[in-house]
Amino acid sequence: MLKNQDHRVAVAPMMDWTDRHCRYFHRQLTRRALLYTEMVVADAVIQGARERLLGFDEAEHPVALQLGGSDPGKLAEAAAVGEAFGYDEINLNVGCPSDRVQSGTFGACLMKTPVLVADCVAAMKARVTIPVTVKCRIGVDEQDPDPALDALANGVFAAGADALWVHARKAWLEGLSPKENRDIPPLDYGRVYRLKVRKPNEFIGINGGIQSLEAAREHLGHVDGAMLGRAAYHTPGILAGADAMFYGEPYAAFDYAALIDAMTAYAAR
Repeated sequence: MLKNQDHRVAVAPMMDWTDRHCRYFHRQLTRRALLYTEMVVADAVIQGARERLLGFDEAEHPVALQLGGSDPGKLAEAAAVGEAFGYDEINLNVGCPSDRVQSGTFGACLMKTPVLVADCVAAMKARVTIPVTVKCRIGVDEQDPDPALDALANGVFAAGADALWVHARKAWLEGLSPKENRDIPPLDYGRVYRLKVRKPNEFIGINGGIQSLEAAREHLGHVDGAMLGRAAYHTPGILAGADAMFYGEPYAAFDYAALIDAMTAYAAR
């Protein structure tokens, strides 16, 4: 049985968007989709205000903590802190192309050092009992996505990763802003599908440009998981049908009045 087989649908980690309040709101729309935090840098977890950075409402489960970093020891320590806080999964960011992330030698630039990524995964796996996963791109800059993605996938799964989520675009570390990196590099879903053919016994999820649950369902004919990003933020109502479509729960018309009541009570707390 595939690890993480219940996490067929997820809401992507998005900086400045998927904070604890956004996740609580999304959880009112779907009980089953896996929710991700914004990326939190491992150094901040170790040294910073942990409750402010990591605190979340119990209603958010299942919820994964995404970490940024490239030091295996620090990532392992931060992962242990995340597990103690009650997160259901630890995810390593190997996809963010922002200048700040590049200056810290992590995020998408780690696509160039798959052995280091594998070392990071192995260190986290040795410290926690919850799943450790990776979210990456298909490559960066002038990399050929075929060997680049294969090398990354081979390394992380050999190190024990429980899942690999792939944003089906390259990241360009020079010349494109983070916003442009979400739109300009062309999507290559076929590259992710081919990775799944090569790794039939591993959990491969896809991300990038998925605008609807129907599109997610089409991807699930080829891979194990589909991750919605900006569509879940800008048009969150699409999440309301996820539990019926993907998890076999009874379909019912969504109660928006109840949603307003729940969020009003949450805001008052």
